[in-house]
Amino acid sequence: MNNDEDTVLDFGEEEFDRNRTFKHPVAVGFHLAFRIGALLAYLFCGWFSDSFITNFVVIVILLSMDFWTVKNISGRLLVGLRWWNYVDEEGNSKWMFESRKMVSVIGVIMNGSNLLGYIRCKWGTKQNMTSLAKSFLTRQALKSSANT
Repeated sequence: MNNDEDTVLDFGEEEFDRNRTFKHPVAVGFHLAFRIGALLAYLFCGWFSDSFITNFVVIVILLSMDFWTVKNISGRLLVGLRWWNYVDEEGNSKWMFESRKMVSVIGVIMNGSNLLGYIRCKWGTKQNMTSLAKSFLTRQALKSSANT
């Protein structure tokens, strides 16, 4: 019986041609279109509709299209990342991941720095975050001591 974990795929071993600007221009176009469309819909949705539900649905649809495109097309073609889930004959859920060498590490580092930037934008500098955490913990301690 062939075990799927033993299968070796040559995914991501393609040669890189430095003379071409975009190897997959259609994938790049859709990748950017859905992301930019969702961002523009978020920023300017109030100009077109005052309905929260309509704006929410449009933004979620654009983000869903972006997710599908990145997962199935641009992630695979542009950076060599691919994942999927399947259920084997015994009913167990199996997750499969494929990536080019070092791409996953770079993605985690970039997303981590992006998350840190958003957190600092939300709550300020490291000193403000420390004082915010101390005041939160103090309030929680006072609440728990008052409840006992």
